[in-house]
Amino acid sequence: MSGHHDDGHTHEQSVPEIRTKALESLLVEKGIISTDEIDEVARMYEQDIGPMNGAQVVAKAWTDPEYKKRLLEEGTSAIAELGFAGAQGAKIAVFENTPEVHNMVVCTLCSCYPWPVLGLPPTWYKSEAYRSRAVIEPRSVLKEFGTELDDDVEVRVWDSNSEVRYMILPERPAGTEGMSEEELVEIVTRDAMIGVTKVDVPTSAV
Repeated sequence: MSGHHDDGHTHEQSVPEIRTKALESLLVEKGIISTDEIDEVARMYEQDIGPMNGAQVVAKAWTDPEYKKRLLEEGTSAIAELGFAGAQGAKIAVFENTPEVHNMVVCTLCSCYPWPVLGLPPTWYKSEAYRSRAVIEPRSVLKEFGTELDDDVEVRVWDSNSEVRYMILPERPAGTEGMSEEELVEIVTRDAMIGVTKVDVPTSAV
């Protein structure tokens, strides 16, 4: 496992988080916005808008060998080439999953996450169970996500922190060779870019 958190990380909420929750409560109390609307916006950024950025990065790397080389060597700048950058992704390192090595990401102390390419972190990523078990028993955690690996596949767990976030370049599934970059974007999932699942072969390609 790579990376240690600096002393600035705590389990307590940050000032921006406290202010955000206070503002959210006020808006709900005043009837300006409902909790359902807030939940829907959060869902969009967690499952749709954010991960779509990462999917574009992955599809580009799958179809452009030179871009893939730059992405694995210097993730931050390669991702910025596609227009994705921000404070929460000041430095993003990218690791490639292969038939021999399977990488997955965790943040053992809180929920550091590459927002520019993956949006908001899912609830399970922030849970104490995932944060502890991903390090201790990664293969068991992967199985629970439906990802079973052969014994000879090496599992590497990367611990995100305040200085560097990690993103996984999933293994491109066989049978997708004829798909365009735009079509590939549609099959890349958030969980595959965290490394807890693989990208499935689309039914149309089988």
